[in-house]
Formats: sequence, structure tokens, C-alpha cells
Amino acid sequence: MTNPGGPGWVPSLMSLLLLLNCAVTSAQSASQATFHWFDYQGRDPVFTEPLGRGQYQNPLAAGFFPDPSITRRGADFYMAVSSFAYTPGLPILHSRDLVNWQLVGHALTRPSQLDMSGLGISRGIFAPTLRYHNGLFYLIGTAVDSGGNFILTAADPAGPWSDPIWLPPIDGIDPDIFFDEEGRVFITHNGPPPDEPLYEGHRAIWLWEYDAAARQVVAGSQQLLVNGGTELSREPIWIEAPHLYKHQGWYYLLCAEGGTGYNHSAVIFRSRSLDEPFEPYGGNPILTQRDLDISRPAPITTAGHADFVQLADGQWWAVFLATRAYQQTYYNTGRESFLLPVSWKDGWPHILPAGQLIPYRTDKPAGLAPVPVSDPLTGNFNWRDDFNDTQLDSHWSLLREFDRSWLKLDGHNLRMQAKPVGLDSLAQPAFVARRQQHMHFTASTALNLPEQGISAGIAAFQNETYHYYLGVRKQGTAYQVFLEQASGAKPRQIAARSVPDTDGKLRMKIAGDAGQIEFFYAVGEGIWQSLGGSQDARLLSTEVAGGFVGTTLGLHARLEQKDE
Repeated sequence: MTNPGGPGWVPSLMSLLLLLNCAVTSAQSASQATFHWFDYQGRDPVFTEPLGRGQYQNPLAAGFFPDPSITRRGADFYMAVSSFAYTPGLPILHSRDLVNWQLVGHALTRPSQLDMSGLGISRGIFAPTLRYHNGLFYLIGTAVDSGGNFILTAADPAGPWSDPIWLPPIDGIDPDIFFDEEGRVFITHNGPPPDEPLYEGHRAIWLWEYDAAARQVVAGSQQLLVNGGTELSREPIWIEAPHLYKHQGWYYLLCAEGGTGYNHSAVIFRSRSLDEPFEPYGGNPILTQRDLDISRPAPITTAGHADFVQLADGQWWAVFLATRAYQQTYYNTGRESFLLPVSWKDGWPHILPAGQLIPYRTDKPAGLAPVPVSDPLTGNFNWRDDFNDTQLDSHWSLLREFDRSWLKLDGHNLRMQAKPVGLDSLAQPAFVARRQQHMHFTASTALNLPEQGISAGIAAFQNETYHYYLGVRKQGTAYQVFLEQASGAKPRQIAARSVPDTDGKLRMKIAGDAGQIEFFYAVGEGIWQSLGGSQDARLLSTEVAGGFVGTTLGLHARLEQKDE
């Protein structure tokens, strides 16, 4: 045998593959960011006082948990909420007492179910409806710009869920599925009006029959339920989010009206038969906050988009979306899930009298013993991930795609392969994020100083053109901490500072206070130092950034351009 490297030595194929593998591994390691932990702490004044005896806290699910739909199986309650272009999609929440909720899974977890690549953050999965019927859970929803309306099924709501049953004849958004006592199944949804729109925001609610055995809508079954909204002559806008129920011989149709902003509301209609016109309630809306003083303190705003659940003892309750605003109309935490009781008067359901404030705290449902959860979604709390597992915690989200090949948990750290795209891209960046659930919060992390050619750090993200990124990169033999801001355009660097390499580690922190946000770094175990001072957090609000999502906070790595 000839000595390796000696005269006449010819490397074997195995040797070449080994050398190539080592080179690839070395290159991957050089473009990898390593994070040691992530810590989130939220403190809001409305959550500070202890709950009174027999009370619960609104919102039920703070932060970006919009468009809640609820169902009951025995003593268990489940909610599904919108997820738009985040993956995994369609979060599933569980409770035993209707007031303490925990995230238990997601319905959309794999690429065979959906492709949202290239979508803006507020496209993708719109408002779902969750129902339980004869041993099976049903989720019906809309994949905007990515497939249309669909149905998923599961025996266990925590998953796994089926691949979608697509419903091509049904256009529009916000579908609902209703199981009649006679064994028939119906789908209602928002869609275009029967003729040309009469004004901006003119929409309609349509009904189809669904053949569950054939897994398709019944041809020719489409019929109009509501044209325009509660009173067409007043030009009501954006009638949507229908949910159909039957109670004491009446069919009830619960809808949202007024758009998702300050004029949002919930309205109700009824009919003796699905073949007859639906009559709007004369006391509509049955839920809104648009008639209150806009300058009120600690306002709950944009209330609407409700769903009902009936308890085993006959009680009715409503979950709905609303927002906690600052400076009247700004909110960064997105649309959240709230709860209020439903009362029945003269054959109509009522959620909240006109002019009455949605309470942050009120009496719990009678007869349901408290069942606390280990990972609460409301109140003041801390949340920390030490990355001591080999699977990503369910509170973390990615953008658009289900691919996770670029991240790895080794039981001690989160290792993230930098990508050539940043947070402003419509591709999937190397970014994992969790919801901002409080107006007043800190989010921090510790990471290794990266190798040349990449940056790594922490971000506050609303969408592709509205976000902040606090990163660190190597420049020659030195390191630079920098702050980028995207405010309606491509990101631009607004602050930078050179930092020493003491022990190869850096800590980073974001501190949010309603409309203000500040970014900090600390070398090794040193003291926190501000970079850029106080910044405008309103650009992370829906009022400024638009769209339907809330701010998320997380970890990011990207390949840097050579000229940086």
C-alpha cells in the first residue's frame, strides 16, 4: 500500500467524499449562528392586580391570537385561530374551564398540506371555524393566495390533522361548517355580492350544502343568506366571519361587520328555515366598542368576529377578537381572543349592551372548577427557552414555509444556518419568533459572536417593511453591533458601534413600552448598553404597518453582503 500523500498516491473515492464532506461541514459551521437561550418577560398594568374571587382575565389569549373559533367535546374546550403566513399554521388552544388556555398544537404542520412560499405576512391562513361532530374534529378555513377554501379533520385536535379537502366552488373567505340535526352539513362564507358591488366593502354571506361522504359541495346548492349586511340602504361594509347555529327552532347567523378596525362589530340574524330569508336583529350590533369615547384609558378596541359555545348545563358564551390599544388606536400585540357570557332575550342572543366597556375582569362561567395551565397565555408572566430539547417549542413560529433544515437543537443551543435573505424578503428567512403578548416587555438572548460573512441577533417583526433588527457581525478582526429599521421601505442602518471580543459571547435585549422601544447589548457578562436610544415602536403597530398580524420577537441570522 502506498503511503497517503507519498509519491504515486491516488486518493480513493471514499477519501474524496470524506474531504468534501469535511469542507461542506466547515463551510456550514462558519455560516452558523449559535443561540444559548431566549427570555421573554411581560408586565402590563391591566394584569397587575390579583384576580378577584371567581373572576377571569381578558384577553384569554394575549397577543397575536386572532379570529377565535371555539368548540366543545365533553368537558374539553378547543379554540383555533388565524395564523396568516406563519408556520406551523392554525394554532389549537385547549381549556377545561373556558378561561385558562394553553397552546397544544397546530393543524398545519407539513408541506403536503399547504404551500405559502412567497406570500406577504398577512396573506395565507385567514379565519377558521373549528367544530366537533360525531367523534371527529373539523377545521374549515381559507388559504388566501395559496389554494382557497379547505377542510381538515382530526381525531385529536392536538394533531395530526389530515391533508386539506379543497373546495374549489367556494370563493371568498371565512367559511363556517354547520352540522344540522337532520344529518345535513352546510357551509356558509363571505363572498362577492350577487350583482356588481354597490359600494366599497359591499359583500355577501352565502350558503352551500356539503356532502361529507363525497367530500365536496353539492352542485347547485348555493344560495344567498345576507346581501351587504344588517341594512343594505346604509351601506354596511365587510359582512364576514359567519357562524351558523340552531337554537329553539331558529337558525342563527352570527357575523362580523364594519371591517377589522375601530368600527368592527358582531351582528346577528335569524330564520326559521335555511330556505327562507334571514332577518337582522333590530338591536344590532350585539358587540362593538366603536360607540365609546376614543380617549378612554386602557381601551379595548376593534371588538367583533365572535363565535358561540354552549356549555353542558345550557350556558352560552362568546369568544371574539379585540385589541388593547395605546394612544387611542395603536396596538402592536395584534388582535387577541376575549370571552364574555351570552344572554338570550326575546329569542335573540346578546353579548354586550351598547355603550358598555368590555371588562378586563369579570365573573367566570358558573359550575366550571378552575383548571390552571402550566404555560399561560394571559396575565403577567415570564417565558424562557434554554434550548435544552431537540424539538422546537410550539410557541416558536417560522415564516411561510415548513422547512426547518436550516435550524438544529442539540439539547443545549439553537444553531441556525444563515441564509442570504433578510427579514424584508418574501422568501423564508432564517428567523424563529414568538408573539409579543404585552405592551410592556423585554426579550433577550445570548449568542456566540458569529464568523466573518454573517450577522446574527434579535428582531421585532411586524412585516417585511416594518421591523427592527439588532445584529452583530465581524468586520476584519473587530465586531460591530448594529441596529436596522424598516419603516415602510427597505431596512436601513440607524446605529452601530464596535465591540470587543472578550469571551466570544454577546447578550442582546429588546425593551418595549407601548409606543417606545429600545435595544441593548452586553459583551460577555458586562452591563447592558443602549444602541440608538429610544425608537418609535408605533411602526410595529397595525395602525402604521397595516395587515392582520401582531408583532413577533425572535432570533435571526443572515449572510451579509461583501460590501458591508
